[in-house]
Amino acid sequence: MATNDHILLPQTILTVSQLTAEIKDLLESAYPLVWVVGEISNVSRSLPGHCYMDLKDQSAQIRAVIWRSLASRLPFPLRDGLEVICRGRIEVYEPRGVYQLIIEQIYPKGVGALELALRELREKLAKEGLFDPKRKRALPRFVHRIALITSLTGAAIQDFLEVLRNRWWSGRLWIVPTRVQGEGAAEELAAAIRLVNRLPEPPECIVLARGGGSLEDLWAFNEEVLVRAIVASRIPVVTGVGHEIDVTLADLAADVRALTPTHAATVLAPSKEELLQQLQGLQKRLGTCVRHRLSAVRARCEAIAGSRLFRRPWDHLHTLTQKVDEYQTRLVRAMHARRETVEQNLRLLAAQLASLSPLAVLARGYSMTWRRADGQLVRDAAQLQPGEELLTRFHQGHATSRVEQILPVS
Repeated sequence: MATNDHILLPQTILTVSQLTAEIKDLLESAYPLVWVVGEISNVSRSLPGHCYMDLKDQSAQIRAVIWRSLASRLPFPLRDGLEVICRGRIEVYEPRGVYQLIIEQIYPKGVGALELALRELREKLAKEGLFDPKRKRALPRFVHRIALITSLTGAAIQDFLEVLRNRWWSGRLWIVPTRVQGEGAAEELAAAIRLVNRLPEPPECIVLARGGGSLEDLWAFNEEVLVRAIVASRIPVVTGVGHEIDVTLADLAADVRALTPTHAATVLAPSKEELLQQLQGLQKRLGTCVRHRLSAVRARCEAIAGSRLFRRPWDHLHTLTQKVDEYQTRLVRAMHARRETVEQNLRLLAAQLASLSPLAVLARGYSMTWRRADGQLVRDAAQLQPGEELLTRFHQGHATSRVEQILPVS
């Protein structure tokens, strides 16, 4: 049996960590960027929001990771069995000694998959009410301040400006250059909308314009970040994206959807000929209204001029004077009747009052007696003491007396 004494060891022996680090350097430097197509399986999402999965084909598989920053913005759900095209970089996870693909871009494979992703995102945003017509705002009749967000190199800007020049429009135009296609274009468009909303003198509307293209070319206008930026805008948004048959999620969220960039310009600026026709029509209507009004006033004046009141105004005055005289006579008569009624009531009350007066009682032979000492009216003989002086009131005059004897009631 061989022993360690007979084994020749190399001068350099690597630890597991050192070997893994060298493999990491080799792999990551050899594959800084790769495109991979495969089928998703074993999808899982961690609590922070990172997605972990396997990408496989018929004979192999590789572990893949999508960090939360990208996973939260995906326009389609990740599920087992979905074929995708990914762009990313190879990374070695040293604690386990395994390599994995860090995905930076991911698309469903084929146009059918893109359409599926688009439909699912559309249903999701529709449930939130982002496409509800009730939340959309109307544009002013005449727009004088416009912010155009588009690419400076595309045909859309030239078409928009050309139509705007040929129609009836005057005002201020802000041009905000952005990318309208490719990775990060949706974020640039959303950032441009937020920038325009922060202007000290904001425009009256925002126009998103882009020429036609395939579903992949127009994909930036189907991303959730742009849709939410349109909905959050305080300024009405007009979209003129693609051709008439192209309907993006940005179109559904916009306040006004134009069929093309050219159509967007026609929506914002009226035609000179159409405006002239409208003014001529208004002029005719105004003239007709004025003539009708004058005719009505003339007929009214003629009716007044032919009325009896206008021809003999003193007749009406005399009639009113006669009515005043009649009212005066009726008023005097009513005042006399009222005075007689009041006087009769006063006499009746005076008689009733006289019948209740103490003087009337005294006139019938009664008298009233007070003690002179305190002026208290005497109602009971028991109140008196012999020798007290009394004052007695008769119907005519007074008399003083002194108590000699108090007799009981017999």
